[in-house]
Amino acid sequence: MSICLSVNLNKIALIRNSRAGDYPSVTEHARLCIEAGADGITVHPRPDQRHIRAADVPALAAMLAVELNVEGNPFAGPARSHRADVADYPGFMALVRAVRPAQCTLVPDSDAQLTSDHGFDLARDGERLRPLIEELRALGIRVSLFMDPDPAQIRLAAACGADRVELYTGPYASAFAAGADPQAILRPHVEAARAALDAGLGVNAGHDLNLLNLGAYAAAVPGLQEVSIGHAFTVDALRLGIEGTVRAYQRCLGKAV
Repeated sequence: MSICLSVNLNKIALIRNSRAGDYPSVTEHARLCIEAGADGITVHPRPDQRHIRAADVPALAAMLAVELNVEGNPFAGPARSHRADVADYPGFMALVRAVRPAQCTLVPDSDAQLTSDHGFDLARDGERLRPLIEELRALGIRVSLFMDPDPAQIRLAAACGADRVELYTGPYASAFAAGADPQAILRPHVEAARAALDAGLGVNAGHDLNLLNLGAYAAAVPGLQEVSIGHAFTVDALRLGIEGTVRAYQRCLGKAV
C-alpha cells in the first residue's frame, strides 16, 4: 500500500502573514506541491489565524485536485480578527461544514500552544467528540483523531466513530534526533498502529517528521496510510526547491520518483 504525502502549508501562510497582501500565495504553493507529486494538502486554521486563515480553506478546496486535510480543534468557536484585512474566524465546525474537505483531523490544541503537542484523552473528551464525528461523517468527511501512541486510547477512538487516527510523532522525532535506539522509540507507534488496524481504523502520522527520521518510521509502522509534513518540508524546500523536496520525501516513503 502506497503511503500518501500530504504537505502542510501553514508555514507558507506564516511567511505571507508577515506582510500585507497575498505573497507568497498559499494556493500557488499548493499547486507547485501537487505538480511536484504531493498526494494531498494539509492546513491547520487556528482561531488566532496566526498562519492559515479561514479564507484560505475554501480557496484551496476550490482549486485542489488532490485531497484536502483540514486540521483543528472541533470545539473552537468563532473568534474576532485583530487585523482589518483579515476576516473573523467562523469556528472550526462552521468552516468545515461549508468546505467539506476530504478529511478532517481533529486536534486538541489551543491558541496558547506553540504547536500541537499531545493527542486526545478520549476517556475525558470522547462523549463530546462523538456527535461531532457523526456530523462530519454524515457530510462525507473522513475523520481522523490526533492521538498519542497509546493502544488503549486508540481503541477508544474506534468506539467514538473515527475513521482513522493520526499518531503524534513529536516525541519520536525528538528521541531520534537525540540518537535513541530506533527500535525502542518506534515500538509504541508499531503497537498503536496494530491496535488501530485491529479496531478497523486507518493510520496516519505527523509532527516533526523529516528527511532523517521518516524512512525508518514508514518502514516500521504497519498500515501507515498518510503522513502530513509542513515545518521540515518548508525548511528543506529553501535549499532543495519544492520539486526536489517532494521527491525526497516520496523516496523516504518508498516511492520511485
